[in-house]
Amino acid sequence: NTYETTVKRIRELCRQRNITPNGLSYLSGVPQSTIKSILNGESRNPGIVTIKKICDGFNINLVEFFNTPEFIDLEQEIR
Repeated sequence: NTYETTVKRIRELCRQRNITPNGLSYLSGVPQSTIKSILNGESRNPGIVTIKKICDGFNINLVEFFNTPEFIDLEQEIR
């Protein structure tokens, strides 16, 4: 689903850039508690503003965040 794909993408970007969730919080300005809630499944619907801030922390735009085979496949499932 969309939530699981989002969490997977955040974890993947953290791994690729060698950034911890706490580091992502610092870089993005998103509170550590929010990052933790998203990654642990407590916040299953992060808003687009939060995702945009996370993208800023990774120094990517929203298109780069969502332009993966997993999101593209998901889009076709939703139709």
